[in-house]
Amino acid sequence: MVDLYVKNGHDVNGAPLEITIMDGKIAAVGTELLGIEAKEVLDLNGSIVSAGWIDDHTHCYEKLTLYYDDPDKDGVATGVTTVIDAGSTGADNIGDFYEITRAKKTNVYAMINISRTGILAQDELGDMNRVQWDVFQAAVEQHPDFIVGIKARESHSVVVDNDVKPLEMAKRYQAKLAEYLPIMVHVGANPPELADVLALMTSGDVLTHAYNGKPNGMLTANGEVKDFIWDAYRRGIRFDVGHGTDSFNFQTAEVAFKAGLTPKSISTDIYHRNRENGPVYDMATTLEKMMLLGYDLPTVIKMVTEAPAANFNLSHKGQLKVGYDGDLTVFNLENQAKELTDSNGNQRTTTTSLRPEYAVVAGKVYEVEEKS
Repeated sequence: MVDLYVKNGHDVNGAPLEITIMDGKIAAVGTELLGIEAKEVLDLNGSIVSAGWIDDHTHCYEKLTLYYDDPDKDGVATGVTTVIDAGSTGADNIGDFYEITRAKKTNVYAMINISRTGILAQDELGDMNRVQWDVFQAAVEQHPDFIVGIKARESHSVVVDNDVKPLEMAKRYQAKLAEYLPIMVHVGANPPELADVLALMTSGDVLTHAYNGKPNGMLTANGEVKDFIWDAYRRGIRFDVGHGTDSFNFQTAEVAFKAGLTPKSISTDIYHRNRENGPVYDMATTLEKMMLLGYDLPTVIKMVTEAPAANFNLSHKGQLKVGYDGDLTVFNLENQAKELTDSNGNQRTTTTSLRPEYAVVAGKVYEVEEKS
């Protein structure tokens, strides 16, 4: 007898799909599973089911004062089964964050901030004395199953006069660690210059906020993709959406997408304010924006399942395969006019709305809160 039988669903291409989960893992996947005995049955009545959505850029350490949230409000309440906190905590507080997240319904992982304090203040990398190898190494070794990456925020308000020095240190630390950890780099106002940041990044590192509308972004004044952006993209740097309050622009994204500068992954940069007041709200709304700009459903779902799992080496997540974690997102597409707003206040109208219904985490079913 299996723990959960998910029946009468469809995959992202419209084909029939049924799944069983046992001991937190996917036990069977097929168009129709016969003779199943289950402790719990979830009848989807034709809804779409995918691997559980993964948001690889959130801020959900509840004890901070700038960027914080409850992981479950960013996670299972919105159809997201796994969240990765993007550097809210550093060596000083990531252990406390780990302990808090053990009681959450959502799977929670973390990138460790290169600053030992994490984001206690906006300028956590304004003082290089906060970047210390011994405490960084100890934290990574203590939480190998929780820390999945390194975070370096490289915008002027964060580094002040330190330019790319924090990223240089992050790359040194990355090289010294016994186990490889990808670095996610936040970019924004200059200095530092985006070209200098990208010059330090290597294949497998993640550029978040990639499609922002700032002068220090990927487009020239004439609206063309800068040459050094293409160089970074072709070197294997992974471009991540990282929507956020200030970091996603419809026009930038549209130009980049048409040119072939496709994001590897879609993330929200969600925390309580942009969840409650927008323009982010949730992952589903972010996916609606991507679909409005031309990506089809299978593509955007891959960008929030397989792609973030690959970005951060979550080899047991992101796909509907036997033996993978029993994490699922159940949702519907609705024909409904809706105004979508980017980070610069620009609005566009979509006619396709995503409505998450359930988040399934290790075989446990959670009903999604109704979208506003």
